[in-house]
Amino acid sequence: MTTAPTAFPPDTTQGRPHGPAARTRRSGRTRRSGRPPRAGRLRRGALPYLLLLPALLLELLIHLVPMVMGILMSFRELTQFFIRDWSRAPWTGFDNYALAVDVNRPVGEALLGSFLTTCLFTLLSVGLCWLLGTAAAVFMQETFRGRGVLRALFLVPYALPAYAAVITWAFMFQRDNGLVNHVLHDQLGLGGAEHTFWLLGDNSFWALLTVSVWKGWPFAFLIVMAALQNIPKDLYEAAALDGAGIWQQIRRITLPSVGAVNQVLVLVLFLWTFNDFNTPFVLFGKAAPEAADLISVHIYQSSFVTWNFGAGSAMSVLLLLFLLLVTAGYLLLTTRGRKDSDAR
Repeated sequence: MTTAPTAFPPDTTQGRPHGPAARTRRSGRTRRSGRPPRAGRLRRGALPYLLLLPALLLELLIHLVPMVMGILMSFRELTQFFIRDWSRAPWTGFDNYALAVDVNRPVGEALLGSFLTTCLFTLLSVGLCWLLGTAAAVFMQETFRGRGVLRALFLVPYALPAYAAVITWAFMFQRDNGLVNHVLHDQLGLGGAEHTFWLLGDNSFWALLTVSVWKGWPFAFLIVMAALQNIPKDLYEAAALDGAGIWQQIRRITLPSVGAVNQVLVLVLFLWTFNDFNTPFVLFGKAAPEAADLISVHIYQSSFVTWNFGAGSAMSVLLLLFLLLVTAGYLLLTTRGRKDSDAR
């Protein structure tokens, strides 16, 4: 009696290494194909923070450390007698703050006047910058010959260095040899034959406002023009077919579409203008006229001209608190308004 041969599976191990070497190689292959070791994952996770560390250290050194030192100086009677070692200055507590906010005393009265002047200047400058920038951006949406050259010319005031631009305006506002008086009085015959003092008296406010708007509106133009690129042209074509005019299209399509961008733009312009020091300092020098006494220059005079660094530091801290409150309130109102509009 014969039995059928038993079928054995083919030998698939032929040509493969056996023993401990094979196990070592297979385990190494498994380790390479699996997840990386924990130490490697930690190094890769820490790499972004290590790359950010130099910037954070510089931010700490340039901004936070002087800010903390300024806050500490505001609680001391730091004058020229203690400038060599300001840590020896007497501790006064909140006396410098009380002096700055007391409007019945000359220091507080002058600070209040400077603050009101800065508020009016900021309101006019930001409003005009936004209006001119938005109008120019809407006008530049249409295609016409020379649009690229005109765009480049519009951005020239923003590209020029601040000091060079303001010094040029200072020469133009000169009473006897300035271009402004030459055009207004000599060529156009406006204001009579007597030339106007633009850098003195009440006219200094309007001279400062002119320079600020000239420098600031190209930035608003650039931001709004970039935002307008994301509006589909089909919306304007559909609105035109429905009979909407140019003003209705701007009101119903353009302004709502760039609303979020305008919120950030207005906030940035407000902070830049309210803190602007370079423009009035270069235009008028250390002693700005009373009509153009912005709070940044006023704090500089209180600190570096009268050598009362304690009072100047207190004014700076009050200015910082005011800007923080205005920024927080503005962001809260705009965020709530955006949520209400989205809910509708």
